[in-house]
Amino acid sequence: LVAGRKTGDTWLLITSKSRPTVLDQYVATADHALGEPSWLVGRIITATGPVGFNVLDIVYGQLAVAAVLVALYQLRGVATERRFPRHHLVRSFLVIGLLGPAFYMIFPVVGPLFAYGTGTEYWAPVSLWAEQIPSSAHLAVAHLWPETLPPVGIPQPMPFDEITPRNCMPSLHTAWATAIFLHTRRGPRLLRHAGTFWLVATLTATLGFGYHYGVDLIAGVVFVLTVEAALRAHDTGWQRSGVHLVAYGTTVLVALLLSYRFLPLEMARHPWLAGPLLILATASVVYGYVRTTTAWDQPGPAPAPRPEAHPEPA
Repeated sequence: LVAGRKTGDTWLLITSKSRPTVLDQYVATADHALGEPSWLVGRIITATGPVGFNVLDIVYGQLAVAAVLVALYQLRGVATERRFPRHHLVRSFLVIGLLGPAFYMIFPVVGPLFAYGTGTEYWAPVSLWAEQIPSSAHLAVAHLWPETLPPVGIPQPMPFDEITPRNCMPSLHTAWATAIFLHTRRGPRLLRHAGTFWLVATLTATLGFGYHYGVDLIAGVVFVLTVEAALRAHDTGWQRSGVHLVAYGTTVLVALLLSYRFLPLEMARHPWLAGPLLILATASVVYGYVRTTTAWDQPGPAPAPRPEAHPEPA
């Protein structure tokens, strides 16, 4: 913003730096197609009091610990075999962490707790580890989360501070928790149960804490399955099925982001159409991933026996 003030024959330009904007209004409007699940789960966790919040907070905050335990199991034979397994969690986590932040810059979103709530102040009375973060309540559209659903209106970019992370679209916590779930499917029963628990608890926390919208989670699932498909396709030599799966996952992810940005009002006005389409698109990527990777895991046909050479009789 530039303002001018004349002094004699001289113009003094007074400049003030405008705040960067976020796209939370677009995402919140699109989230009407899913029924605004963050508001619902947020009220449920609020009703559970300090116990429910802090149990989920421990799970949410210790995602790296779960990843280390799974990685240790997968890499337990590296010292003796002197080689890494073909596909392991460490590689998946690194790729997700490298690619994910690029979407944060393209699609900056701070989450309903900050854009429509009072920020971390909301959980301070029940949190055992309350963080001293500068309040962003004065920047919120209104203090609606989690009691009152945001009204449907024409979304606009909204200014926000430079401190609150734009780490919502897609949800990388969802992506990492889903990766843990996928990499525990071949482990022992206890590890499989732990992977399932961590996924469910993480999804509950990301929504119920107000850190993410429902559409963030959908984008996170499609993102991680596309990354996992690309890594496994690379291991198998980029067969046609792998190329098709990666291309399809990328197309769905791009379509989701474009719809959140340019069609949120239409999605909110027709939730009975947009909601099932979002779920169906995500389910199609899940189905394609399971079907393709299951085929890769099947043992190939045994090679035909080579005919033995017999000396001709003299």
